[in-house]
Amino acid sequence: MAVCGGYSVTFAAASFNPNKPLTPSSNPFQTSPGPSYARKLPFLSLHSSQNSSRTHLTKAKASPSLIVAASGKKPEPLKVMISGAPASGKGTQCELITKKFDLVHVAAGDLLRAEVASGTENGKLAKEYMEKGQLVPNEIVVMMVKDRLSQQDSQEKGWLLDGYPRSESQATALKKFGFDPDIFILLEVPEEILVERVVGRRLDPVKLRLLTHNSNVEAVLSMYHDISVKIDGTLPKQDVFSQIDSILTELLETKEAALGSVAV
Repeated sequence: MAVCGGYSVTFAAASFNPNKPLTPSSNPFQTSPGPSYARKLPFLSLHSSQNSSRTHLTKAKASPSLIVAASGKKPEPLKVMISGAPASGKGTQCELITKKFDLVHVAAGDLLRAEVASGTENGKLAKEYMEKGQLVPNEIVVMMVKDRLSQQDSQEKGWLLDGYPRSESQATALKKFGFDPDIFILLEVPEEILVERVVGRRLDPVKLRLLTHNSNVEAVLSMYHDISVKIDGTLPKQDVFSQIDSILTELLETKEAALGSVAV
């Protein structure tokens, strides 16, 4: 079966003032002319203390459905990747993000099982390996993800890629196919808390999954270092989502400004 891994990393906080109006010329995410929305997203360290940057991310939020371009065009949809170690709360955050921003939720493990059940060409290939007790090759899983992200709903509504890529080769393959995220969100939870959260499960498999997760982190982050944001996953789930909500709303507004659009 395909396992969707997560990541746990620590970044230094960077100066960022989301209260400053975002325009194409002042957009801190933009590195070149045109609607490039997040390639210079600073490394943010978001926490709930009074002195944290989270307090500076509070602002009025426009509903994604209300953002309409003056030209009649909609801004480019959000393209989000999210990762976190097992028991980091990633699944809960994916549900909240999908509900709020109406993104297409793509989880590689779920996608693999659906493709096998549906008997697609990729599913048939994957099933051959699974019946032999072997891991499904990266090439097959990448093609499944590529095909799903290429579908009309993903292109029109935007997508949330859950726990994938989990290796540098997977990230490189997605980039080759033209799938570059606007933002790469990492939920950070200390290992001792992760272990506490999985009480009742066998400890050895949990430790092994965390070890695998940690070993893949640096390679994956090297592909997305300029658009990565760390979120403190030890906070209550609504506090975690509040931070993610602020960041994604800011990205939507940046896309709107770059397109010369207005909120109605």
